[in-house]
Order: sequence, then structure tokens, then C-alpha cells
Amino acid sequence: MRPARRVVVRSLSLLAATSVAAGSLAACSQESEQIPSIGYAIDNTITTFNANTTAGSVSGALAALGRVLPGFTYTGPTGAPVADTDIGTAVEVPGDTLTVSYTLNPASVYSDGVPLSCDDLVLTWAASSGRFTAEVDGVEKPLFDAASTVGYSDIDRIDCQPGAKDATVVFKPGRTFTEWRSLFGATALMPSHVVTERTGVPDVVAAVRSGDVDELTKVADFWNTGWTLLPGALDTSLLPSSGPYRIDSYTEDGGLVLVANERWWGNKPATDRIVVWPLGVDLTDLTAHSIEVVDVASGGVDNVGDIAGYTVERVPSRSVEQFVLGSDGVFEGEAARRAFASCVPRSSLFETFGVTAGAPTVGVGAGLIDSRLTAPDALVYREAAATDGDRFVDADVGAAQSALADAGLETMTIRIGYLAPDPVRAEIVTQVKQACAPAGISVEDAGREGFDPTSLGRGDVDAVLAGTAGAAGAAGTAGMLDARAALRSDNGSNFGGYRNPRIDQIVDQLNTDPNTVAQLGLSVEAENILWRQMPTIPLFDQVRSVAVAEGMEAVVTNPTRSATGWNMDRWVLRR
Repeated sequence: MRPARRVVVRSLSLLAATSVAAGSLAACSQESEQIPSIGYAIDNTITTFNANTTAGSVSGALAALGRVLPGFTYTGPTGAPVADTDIGTAVEVPGDTLTVSYTLNPASVYSDGVPLSCDDLVLTWAASSGRFTAEVDGVEKPLFDAASTVGYSDIDRIDCQPGAKDATVVFKPGRTFTEWRSLFGATALMPSHVVTERTGVPDVVAAVRSGDVDELTKVADFWNTGWTLLPGALDTSLLPSSGPYRIDSYTEDGGLVLVANERWWGNKPATDRIVVWPLGVDLTDLTAHSIEVVDVASGGVDNVGDIAGYTVERVPSRSVEQFVLGSDGVFEGEAARRAFASCVPRSSLFETFGVTAGAPTVGVGAGLIDSRLTAPDALVYREAAATDGDRFVDADVGAAQSALADAGLETMTIRIGYLAPDPVRAEIVTQVKQACAPAGISVEDAGREGFDPTSLGRGDVDAVLAGTAGAAGAAGTAGMLDARAALRSDNGSNFGGYRNPRIDQIVDQLNTDPNTVAQLGLSVEAENILWRQMPTIPLFDQVRSVAVAEGMEAVVTNPTRSATGWNMDRWVLRR
């Protein structure tokens, strides 16, 4: 039986962003010599400078570049947005319609010498609003390949004088987006001046105001693919930094090298050089690559806990491990999706891969996840979770066979894709294969290096095993915005192509109506629909392993989309 649920209210602290926090995993004497470079390994690929595209959202861009492209907020360790006043301020303006006044720091300037401006906010909104489309083969499609339009689609306009340091963001009447502080956050603000230089569009703000499709197509084409990061082939002129670090180089054998940004106006980074190692580096011998901090899914480094000189912490995260199911092919009908869900041993998977020592009895990490749209420590989670999820706890061969019959099938083969190498996900697939075989459901492991969740839409696989919104590595927030976006029609992160107009309405209302009674009713209604139609199968809060070398200071675990590198500019290594 799953643990009982109760409400947990947690307060947000700054967690000593500029000093050694109580949560730091290691520290040593001030008498030791400071080392000028620190290695940081993550369990995802780094393929783009733009974390906001569909591909960027599931990559390690946010985990790697949060202190290269900061925003008005960042996701703190509790999963809530925290103001980053080095970039600027955002103040709600009184009135009937939600209006927010943004002011960039007067000293803010990119590493190439070009000042930050409200043009950058306009570009972000234009790209993520879903407003700008073009006809392709008789169908209107978005120009920008944005992972999510949630929040930005609620904005009516941005008042911006090109080149200015201030902007007024006016939301649509009745669209009071409750999580507005999460907008224009870390990695969201891309350098608009690079777009103008590379596309020949002289004024992004004017193009957005006029809705000039020809000019916006040029802007979108660059925004979608112009910031690709390819080891050994970087054009750093495309990659100006607005944070304490800038990209210096990127090679397969040298990692992604970040160095102190000489034009940064805030506190100087405590360490001048951080080397970020993406998925694929050999983590069984951390000292070989001078890696002092590791943030990966538990099991991603089989023997990291046995390496002398490192402290390892295992913590449940805001990322929900889940199967994302396709809506075509074998899973075209909901009965087939329910058949698969019936044989997935969710309870035993949680016991094997989701339990942490000292886990809470309620909240994040406490048990199976039974709500796709509500966080496990939210006020309404217990009621939202008390729906049909109870029918899909243990593998039920009889129920799976019955659902197969409802689908008109005797057998079924399911190809499950995930980003490899990943020993935990490989073992999850193995256990599901064993549990489903007696029901006549064959499971094939389709994990591979470089796997892209868009493979699901192309029919290359039938299901994706990943975290929140399809991310392979660190993911998730307390507000569940990414999770909700991934189930809304036409969002890039909706990899399964799920469509339900009522779920779209519920997502929109959950994001704009803070009333607890409304949140409760909407969440319960949504989960009843989702457990019946089964676009995803939620499992458990992904467990993260954070390993920190002796001599490290100021490392604070952040089990969210920001990952542990959220405050890397405060890290110090002494030996």
C-alpha cells in the first residue's frame, strides 16, 4: 500500500548562495591552496546554446548554462523561482489586468560588449508565445520550435523601446498567470543582437510588432537551429554570455569549458574555470578527468559511492520518471495504452529505484506518483492522486489481457526508447519486459546514444522512458509548469502528440486560477481523464546522486531543472 499523504509546507531560503551553506556536501580548511578549475559532470547531452527549443528543453543546456545565460529568476532547490537581481527586477503593477514592469540592471552587458535590452525579452516572448505561424502543406504551424508556450501565450503585448533597459509586459484580460515570476528566467533570455546580425533582420522588436512573416521566419529559423553546440566546431561569436561565466571551448576530450566573464557586473566567480562534462564521459574514475562534482540519476555511476575522497548524497527530485506513450501506431487506441499500463509494475519499480534513505512519508520522494499535473507536496495532491491510479499499482496480467482484448489485440510489441547509456532505465525496461510478457505484451529496449524524444512522433519508438517533459537528466519544478505543458496540445514537449481539448482547458485554468477549491476540482477531473486515456504512465520522483570531492565548498544540491550547477559561480576547491 502506498504511504498516506499529508500537506507539507516548505519555506524557501537563499541557501547561502554566496557562502558555504549548511547543505554543502564537503568543505575544508581555509589554509589550503585554491585550485583554479573545477570539473562538473551531468547525465545529459549538451547540444545547443538555446534551452528553450524542443531539443534544448530535453538536453543538459539548462543544467550547464544557468550561470552563462541567467534571467530574472532561477529555479531554487525547493523548486520555486528565486529572484536574480543581478539581472534586474520584476514588479507587478496594480490593476485589473496582470501587468509586470521589468527593469534590467543598468550595468548589464553581454560578454561581447552589447548591452542587454528589452529586445531580448521581446524575442523570448515571440519565440514562446505560439502566436506566429505559417502555413505548411495546408496546415498552420508555429514558426518557432519552442518546447512550451505556457505563460508566454498569456501575454498580450510587451511595451519596449528598442535598446531600452525596461519593458512592460501586459497579459491578456482574464489571463492572470500565477507563475509569472518563472517567465524570463535562467536560459530563457537569448541574445537578440546575435539574431539581428546573423539574419539581417534589423529590428526584432519592429518585426514582432508588425508580424512580418518573412522577417519572423528568418528570426525563427536562426532561433530554432542557429545555436547548435558541436564539439570541436564552436563559433563563440554566436555565444555571448550575460552571466558570470562564458563559453570558452567545447571538445569531446576536453568538455565544455566555462571561464569567468570579464564583463560580468556582479560578484566575480569564486573559481575562474568550470569544465562541464556531458553524458558519455567515463565516471567510474572521476579523478582521471578532474571531476569534483557529479549530478546524475542514481545508478548512473555504479561505483561512485565507492570512490575514496567523494561524499555522495541521494535525494528525490522534482523530475517524475515516466513512460510517455505515443498516440499513433500500436498505441493509437487508449485500450492498448491501458493494457501496457496494467502490466507495468509501478510499485516494485518505486521500491527498487525510487526509495531513498530517510525519505519523507509524504511529499517529494514519498511514494508512487499518481498525479501528472500536481506536485506531490501541493495542497490538493492527495485528492488528485486518489483517482484511477490505484488500479495501476502492481502488474496485473488479467487486466492487461482484458484491455488487449478491448483493443482487438491478442499480442502487442512495444519499443521503449531512452537516452543511453543509462543503467537504471535499462533495468527498468528489463523489469517491465519480464512483467508484461505473461500478458502477451513484448517489450523491446530501444535505448541508444543520442536518443531524441521526437523519435516518438516519427514512429521510431512506441514509448519514451524519461523524466518530466521528456528530459533525460535533471528536470522539474514545484509549479509543475513543464509537466503541464507536456500534456497540452501543440506544445513541442508534448512528444506523444496527446490531444484533449478539455485537458487543454484545465491546464490553462490551473495556471491562472490560484483558488484552492478550483485547483482541487480541476486536478481531480484531469487525473480521471488522464488515467483513462493514459498518455503517460507516471512512476516515481527520480532519485539524483550528487557526488562531491573533498575540498569542495559551497556545493548545494538542487534536485530540480537547475541541477547542482545552479550556483557554480560560488564553488571553491581547496587542496
